[in-house]
Amino acid sequence: MRRLLAFAIAFFLANPALGFSFTALDGSRIDLKDWRGQPVLVVNTASLCGFTRQYGDMQELYERYGPQGLGVLAVPSDDFRQELGSNEEVEDFCRVQTGLTFPITRITSVRGDGAHPFYQWLAAEHGHVPSWNFNKALIGAEGELLGFWGSGTRPTARAITRPIRAELR
Repeated sequence: MRRLLAFAIAFFLANPALGFSFTALDGSRIDLKDWRGQPVLVVNTASLCGFTRQYGDMQELYERYGPQGLGVLAVPSDDFRQELGSNEEVEDFCRVQTGLTFPITRITSVRGDGAHPFYQWLAAEHGHVPSWNFNKALIGAEGELLGFWGSGTRPTARAITRPIRAELR
C-alpha cells in the first residue's frame, strides 16, 4: 500500500495536471491521465457567450490534430452567467445543434472557492484564472502547462497550434 501511495505521489508531482479528473456530460469520468503522452487543450466554455463560435475552432483542432494525439476538452461553466440551465441543455446544444464530438464535462465552476481542482491548480501554481469564457490551457504530454490564452485568442491561432504541433512530433 505504501508503495502504491508513493507511486501516486511521485506521478502527481511529475505530471501535475494529469492527476485531475472531470465528470463528463453523460456522467462518466474524464481522467486527464488518460491523455498522458499527448497534449490536451482545456477550454472553459459557455453556450450563450459571444465567443461560442470558438466551439467550431475547437472541433477543427480536434479533427485536424486528434488523430495525431491531441485531446480537446470543453468545460462548460456558468461562472460568468452565460451557460444554459442544465447539463441536458448543454448536451443538446453542443452535441445536437453544434455537432461537437470532443469530450465535454458537466457544468463546472472555474473560478473562486468552488472552482474545480484543475482550475485551482492553474490559479495557485501558475497564476491563471479564467477572466471570461473560452480561456484556454494547453497541457503538455507529461502534464505540464504549456500555455494559457484568453478569450480573444482563437483555438486555431498560431500561438496555440505551434506548441500543439511541437508536442505531437
